[in-house]
Amino acid sequence: MCVGIPVQLLSVDGIRGDVIEDGRPAIVDLSLTPEARPGDWVLAFLGAAREVLTPDAAAQISSALNGLRSLMAGGDLGDAFADLEARSPQLPPHLQAALDAGKTTA
Repeated sequence: MCVGIPVQLLSVDGIRGDVIEDGRPAIVDLSLTPEARPGDWVLAFLGAAREVLTPDAAAQISSALNGLRSLMAGGDLGDAFADLEARSPQLPPHLQAALDAGKTTA
């Protein structure tokens, strides 16, 4: 399974971004995020940045990943998913529109 990791850009040189990932220097490909600048947070999958994140989104993702690491090591989730616990489930827009139109089956 591929999991995106939020990383903060230390420097940018063309499509190369320098970051610290898991305490080690790493390089991410910025081809898909040409707007990314030093200091920005990006969501990196397999060495490529796929999305520029807000600092809040990066913190939420990092919290969730840390909670999952803790759970896998025998601990608990803590408040890793507090942002989800505080709201009710939501349908994707196309399903909500169908429900609002009275459709309950295909």
